[in-house]
Amino acid sequence: MNTTFKSIAFILLLVWASAGIAQSSSYTWKEGKDGAYSYMYVPGDPTAARFYKLDNGLTVILSPTKKEPRIQTYIATKAGGKTDPKDHTGLAHYLEHMLFKGTSKFGSLDWEKEKPLLDEIEALYEQYNKVEDAQARKAIYREIDSVSGLAAKFAIPNEYDKLMSNMGAEGTNAFTSYEQTVYIEDIPNTVIDKYLTVQAERFRDPVLRLFHTELETVYEEKNMSLDNDNRKAIEAIFSSLFPNNNYGKQTILGSVEHLRNPSLKAINEYYSTYYVPNNMGIIMSGDFEPAEMIRKIDQAFAYMRPKAIPVYRFDAEQPINKPVVREVKGPNPELLLMGFRFPGAATEEAQMLNLMASILTNGSAGLIDLNLVKSQKLLGAGAFPYVLKDYSMLILQGNPSQGQSLDQVRELLLTELAKLRDGNFSDDLITSIINNERKSQIMRTASYKSRAEDLMNAFTSEVDWADELAYMDRLAKLTKDDVVTFAKKYLNEQNYVAVFKRQGTDATVDKVEKPTITPITINRDVQSDFLGKVNEISEASITPQWVNYEKDISKGKLDGQEILTVQNQENELFNLSYQYDMGGWDNKLLPLALGYFQFLGTANHSSEYFSTEFYKLASSFRVSAGDEETAVSISGLNENFTETVRLIQQLLRECVADQDAFEAYKGRLKRSRLNAKNDKKNILAGLQAYAKYGTKNPFNYTLTDAELDQLHAEDLVSILHDLAKTEHTILYYGPWEQQQLTAALPSLKNNNGAYLTPKRGKRFIEKPTTANQVLLAHYDMKQVEIFWLRNTERYDVEKAPIISLFNSYFGGGMGSIVFQTLREARALAYTTYAYYGQPRKKENHGMVGAYIATQSDKLNEALAGMNDLLNTLPESPMALETARISLRKSIASDRIGNENKLHNYLTAKRLGNTTDIRKNIYERLPSLQYTDLKAFHAEQLADKAYSYCVIGDEESLNMEDLQKIGEVKKISLEEIFGY
Repeated sequence: MNTTFKSIAFILLLVWASAGIAQSSSYTWKEGKDGAYSYMYVPGDPTAARFYKLDNGLTVILSPTKKEPRIQTYIATKAGGKTDPKDHTGLAHYLEHMLFKGTSKFGSLDWEKEKPLLDEIEALYEQYNKVEDAQARKAIYREIDSVSGLAAKFAIPNEYDKLMSNMGAEGTNAFTSYEQTVYIEDIPNTVIDKYLTVQAERFRDPVLRLFHTELETVYEEKNMSLDNDNRKAIEAIFSSLFPNNNYGKQTILGSVEHLRNPSLKAINEYYSTYYVPNNMGIIMSGDFEPAEMIRKIDQAFAYMRPKAIPVYRFDAEQPINKPVVREVKGPNPELLLMGFRFPGAATEEAQMLNLMASILTNGSAGLIDLNLVKSQKLLGAGAFPYVLKDYSMLILQGNPSQGQSLDQVRELLLTELAKLRDGNFSDDLITSIINNERKSQIMRTASYKSRAEDLMNAFTSEVDWADELAYMDRLAKLTKDDVVTFAKKYLNEQNYVAVFKRQGTDATVDKVEKPTITPITINRDVQSDFLGKVNEISEASITPQWVNYEKDISKGKLDGQEILTVQNQENELFNLSYQYDMGGWDNKLLPLALGYFQFLGTANHSSEYFSTEFYKLASSFRVSAGDEETAVSISGLNENFTETVRLIQQLLRECVADQDAFEAYKGRLKRSRLNAKNDKKNILAGLQAYAKYGTKNPFNYTLTDAELDQLHAEDLVSILHDLAKTEHTILYYGPWEQQQLTAALPSLKNNNGAYLTPKRGKRFIEKPTTANQVLLAHYDMKQVEIFWLRNTERYDVEKAPIISLFNSYFGGGMGSIVFQTLREARALAYTTYAYYGQPRKKENHGMVGAYIATQSDKLNEALAGMNDLLNTLPESPMALETARISLRKSIASDRIGNENKLHNYLTAKRLGNTTDIRKNIYERLPSLQYTDLKAFHAEQLADKAYSYCVIGDEESLNMEDLQKIGEVKKISLEEIFGY
């Protein structure tokens, strides 16, 4: 459950053209019939979507595909943060949380006894909402806590999750954005009757039970956002661009003041206003028959009654005539965001905005890509469209390089906008964009998940699907002059908002304080009658399919190198990868060489030339160096396979040192290294590596500052040239059979000499965890994050089934022991989990990992709570059976296809397995009992030593409490990062 920005400066959304564009198109709506049901469809639609409108106004969109025996489902409401009452902001979001708590029929042991207590709690919150005196508020809250404890005795926490887990559901979640709240499930196609029974009841009359603990979880999410500099920056963009619209006047998570003063009455009123069928949609894609599905959906949701939806009204925003500059502070690395305002989704301008954004940024050949990123004038940069109903935006992002100011970043971005207005871009760029959109459409159509997501977004944004499909047709009619005219109209050097995200302490942050919450009762081993009835609904079984490594993967040789192929029989896309058995452990310079590679050309062609040529072909390349493996990969349309291979081979074999690019690259590395030290995720990852391997570990196995200064471009280029001549394995997924591939694929080395054998370098071995220790790193933040780590034994294939079941039961989801105990019962965290991690290779060791992020004043409770679970495994027969059923159904309906077969095979090979391990897990699950889990827990987790990786503000942490755990080692950033 989370909030989402449809696009932040780091996510490019493919929001296609919008409704209301009066242009002729080959895509036109037609009407069809499924028995008694009429539907609309668009001939030629690759998703084969059918659009129904039921008698009560409920929209149903169905996109059938037989690829996998699963269905991606969305239940969407066209209401979000924008429609929150102005005196109860954040309401849509915490209502989303409450839709997981059940109704009078499920989630309750005894509704008749529970209801009066819930009514009393609602009345107490209304008092609490209106009282200002601090002592009176505390007294009322104590009463809320007391009555909530009584009510909790009749509640069944997470019964919704149990219902869905029993079906084999995956990805159970929800999100709230500005104009949508969406509930997500991915289910086996055999449980649709159960799914519809549960969802119809879920939205019939939701009960706001366990409210005060869930609200505390929302508090934690809000506090997390206060530590998120990127989120604060994007919210500053919105508030400045939209002073008259709730896009800017309110935030999705709501204000601290309103979160402190919730109203259950207001939540119920909001639900009854917006959760009505004529404001909702059910979107599905997967393996089903539409005619049968629409009948079942109608039967399940016919009880809903339509209601007039309030029209959202706002004053039009005034033009921006001079730059609006805002400043945000926080510990994360500096960046600049710039925002330009555009008309909303149902306008022709939305179409042009998306095209214009692609001309600026497309990952390869855009103006910003080539002139700022490829030329290394900025550490990172991009332009991203953000399309909403009332308005749209173009957001520019710029990350400064070494020695750059944010003002200089702004000038560089404005320069690229000037080039756009002047038409200073390639004449064939629009054609290249069309080719890449075609590839993207093929990729998304191939995935039942992506189909459903695209259709859901079109529904909530109220854009016309026929216009969506016609996007490329309309794109082909646009000219450079059209783009230039549009850019001149909407982009200039005055009409924007700039947010300078600087490093420093944010003195404006007012976190939500921790209330006193008495842990509630967890009724793990009870169930409602409703759950029992749902379980009794019949469902067909699904026969699992295993990957056969001998039949499903073609194995051969090409120039003496192993080649593994799987044929793509669905579409015309290909993926090819050269895999090398060496990585950063073998040569510290290898990752740096691959990073430098993206800025290199050959003696005859520049780096920009190669990026542009790849983009013209709708192809891309990617290089990566892990600890022990390296990959050079290409992908694209198979019709351009030969030319794509020629480009990557030429670039790898013939790249030449570029001293200017090298000096810029070194500056880039220095800034990146500095930024890493200011990123709490990197710091925590470094602490984990310290705990796992010791003071010298893979995380800090890197060049010192002095070594970096002495680095030469030729050293890196030499490594790249040697890579082309080094033994490798070729992976191919595409339309060709292996014989066709080997005939068309030239040798990478391109001469008759012997391939080089990879040289083995340093190897890191996991250190035994023999005593408790606390590894502490300081970071300016409102929360504290703790990660427990314990190294265990080497890989044992026989333990794979028990580990899978243990992880699902203990700490793997909303119904797990860890989640229910620490979040649901004690409201200690928004995010918490625990797991036993299998090693990547058979010679490596496994590990126990556990995590919680909480407020600093909850540290003791969080530590004690997780330690109790690590030492004593609660027994819950019902939770165990739910975990077992869920795993079995998920495995049975899981289809490992496409290039995933190749990666599945390589994973098995590294672990010494010769068959698909899922088969062993599936067959062993029925015989595993709690005694097996308890024995595993006692052997691997209970009363064992752990390394506690802690990151937080030292001033807010009680050192004496940490010292009670074990020796506290304050780890410096230099020790963590190695430079």
